[in-house]
Amino acid sequence: MKQTIFIVEDDTSLQELYTYSLENEFDCRCFGDGNSLFAMLEKEKPALFLLDIMLPGDDGLTILAKLKENRKTANIPVIMVSAKGTEVNKVKGLNMGADDYIAKPFGVLELVARIKANLRRTTAKETQSNVTFKDILFDINKHQIFVNGAPVQTSPKEYNLLYLLCKNAERVQEREDIFTKVWGEGFMGETRTLDIHIKELRKKLAENQSVAAIQTIRGIGYMLV
Repeated sequence: MKQTIFIVEDDTSLQELYTYSLENEFDCRCFGDGNSLFAMLEKEKPALFLLDIMLPGDDGLTILAKLKENRKTANIPVIMVSAKGTEVNKVKGLNMGADDYIAKPFGVLELVARIKANLRRTTAKETQSNVTFKDILFDINKHQIFVNGAPVQTSPKEYNLLYLLCKNAERVQEREDIFTKVWGEGFMGETRTLDIHIKELRKKLAENQSVAAIQTIRGIGYMLV
């Protein structure tokens, strides 16, 4: 059975391109705006969202925020799609919980590879258990991180990244291994994606006065100490 992808794109020619390119492997549903998307979400949930940033009404970032605030859709992977290739848009989307970002124009093979990588990451998540290191606590049942007893809000990728570092505290995690375990095999995004997420986690740990720190091991990766 094909997995369903919800695509939010107001350009009908691009909707046709998405459908034509993906229909052999996925069941694609296209929506021209956020209102029609959320109306369908009352009836059905997809395996993944493809979300354009420039849209009539609510833009893609606003829709992304609503998806991540809703428990029913918070853990469904989202790939942001936009003609805007600036780092500002990439950083903003990733920090708000997007799982990946692809800039127009893009190749069909790259798009399919990105979708498959994100779906693999979602379906192949390892079984997690409560983990603690110094003043960091992961409560798996609540899917919540606590630092110094206070809850810390993170995006899904930030959560999984800090979990990996915490579970392997005081052991170096190589960049390639982090990408495989957090973003999935075949990740084709920019390598700076990891650095952006590390920067945000460091900021959140500092804001909560954590005694734990993420060290950069130059040329290799990162380690929580």
